[in-house]
Amino acid sequence: MLKIALTKGRVEQKFIPLLERCGIDCQPLINKKRKLIVNLGDRYQFIFIKGPDAITYLKNGVVDLGIVGSDVLKEERSEANELLDLQTGKCQFILAAKADFDWNQPKRKVIGTKYPVIAQQYFARKGEDVEIIKIEGSVELTPLVGLVDAIVDITETGTTLRENHLVIHEYLDQVSTRLVANPVALKQKRKEIFAFTDMLAQEVNRK
Repeated sequence: MLKIALTKGRVEQKFIPLLERCGIDCQPLINKKRKLIVNLGDRYQFIFIKGPDAITYLKNGVVDLGIVGSDVLKEERSEANELLDLQTGKCQFILAAKADFDWNQPKRKVIGTKYPVIAQQYFARKGEDVEIIKIEGSVELTPLVGLVDAIVDITETGTTLRENHLVIHEYLDQVSTRLVANPVALKQKRKEIFAFTDMLAQEVNRK
């Protein structure tokens, strides 16, 4: 049985329809209620976790595979083997601020983000020294109350930004859901893992 860490929320909601299109009965996943571990027959066991925890589970050999956003993989500097871009959960990393913010002012900028590693790498590439404040909740709120000058975040449609009168200054990178493997499991369960990967890839490439 393959043990698969599935990120709860947006990743989960986009992945299950893909799995259904592969001909797999996903009703146990759809109707899981509060269950955190769900078996699909004797072939797959899905463990529902938060994104960053998927990396921890993979690293410690608790699961064989992880289904997680590329934003989490980059932020956590994951060393897991990436097998497939599932082409779901697509969104973009953006740099945004209030419309009247002067990007050319000489003062050191303060940046709010859930992704301090990615934000720091971005500004380092630009040769710009900034102060990074990590935010766990609504990042869009921080420039509105004067906590930060700008934010680095991910957005799918930009609706929340517009509703909060924030303007995108730059697009940093694209984000999508990835299938990644624990390197040890990739050796021990190579046949099962690649069969699962090929099944998903066939459906992804059908689009």
